[in-house]
Amino acid sequence: MYPLLKLPPLSLYVHVPWCVRKCPYCDFNSHQLTGDAPELAYLDALLADLQQDLPQIQGRPLTSIFIGGGTPSLLSAHFYQALFTRLQAVLKLSPECEITLEANPSSFEYARFAAYRQLGINRLSLGVQSFAPEHLHILGRVHDRAQALAAIEQAQKAGFDRINVDLMHGLPQQTPQQALADLRIPLSFGIRHISWYQLTLEPNTHFYHQPPRLPDEDTLADIQEAGQALLQECGLHQYEVSAFAYPGQEARHNLNYWQFGDYLGIGAGAHSKCTYPDGHIVRRWKTRQPQAYLQHQADGRFCAGEQSITTEERPFEFLMNALRLTQGVPSQYFAQRTGIPLSQIQPVLDQLAGQGLMRTDPEILATTPLGLRYLNQVLEHFL
Repeated sequence: MYPLLKLPPLSLYVHVPWCVRKCPYCDFNSHQLTGDAPELAYLDALLADLQQDLPQIQGRPLTSIFIGGGTPSLLSAHFYQALFTRLQAVLKLSPECEITLEANPSSFEYARFAAYRQLGINRLSLGVQSFAPEHLHILGRVHDRAQALAAIEQAQKAGFDRINVDLMHGLPQQTPQQALADLRIPLSFGIRHISWYQLTLEPNTHFYHQPPRLPDEDTLADIQEAGQALLQECGLHQYEVSAFAYPGQEARHNLNYWQFGDYLGIGAGAHSKCTYPDGHIVRRWKTRQPQAYLQHQADGRFCAGEQSITTEERPFEFLMNALRLTQGVPSQYFAQRTGIPLSQIQPVLDQLAGQGLMRTDPEILATTPLGLRYLNQVLEHFL
């Protein structure tokens, strides 16, 4: 049916749905934890969920595992030891498998970093968002500046040489000087990967219903330009819309997403995208509410829905991800991962290249810097 399509690399995403407190900007599937996390029950549910998804693996090794949330560092090292023992019993991990855990920089959580590293977690993503006390307060973060600094130190002492620091810009009443000050701190620690993204007011968040006063468009542009220049000057190249890294430090898990790879998602609200040998590409999503997810262990109904990506949808779905990468992807990926010949979209690509929005290199699918700036308008041509 799709003779050009090949099975892409496979990743695993594990969702931990609990956090200490819901942040006013957060639209992720996270729920405030009251009392202790039900670690044993959640572990059993995750493993039962995974067991149902095993046929989707098709013999492929995992290139990466990402544990996100919520706040995964609320769960103990004992939980992750049991999880990894079971995962390795039923899954094959590639020799260079990247295993990332998201963590908050509170003192309670960074005390666990050394234990996480000993378990084989080899990449830590710290949700700092800002080092400025006034912005941490506005954002509803549970850590302070001192804890954020200590978390970076503790992560490095624990042996993590692959650390990401999440930072936001365009914060309420933030100046360019404040935004640059936030960036300079992880740079001073020698952090080699920074996710730096603009605060947006997402539906179903407190900020969306009660918007804070954000910087004007000119200030936002100044912040973006100055921050990108600083990061480049310090050796971090922008490889994706909001991701900056030294060469070789790019997030392998996220790269697989953006290159239209496959991923299994287990846990409350987790999403999957899987390709089948017959050419079908299917998205699935799991039950969102943690308590309902736990209850489904008895009946096995973890999947809340699924949807096939049709032939008509595949060019947009592929390019929506691939064109986020500043260097794009090899042109051959389009046919291999959609099953559609590149010639089908070539006239549109040529039109965009004529407008200075797409690169003309036939070996690469990538926007120009101008095209990246107007990425939404570029993508509209493929709807």
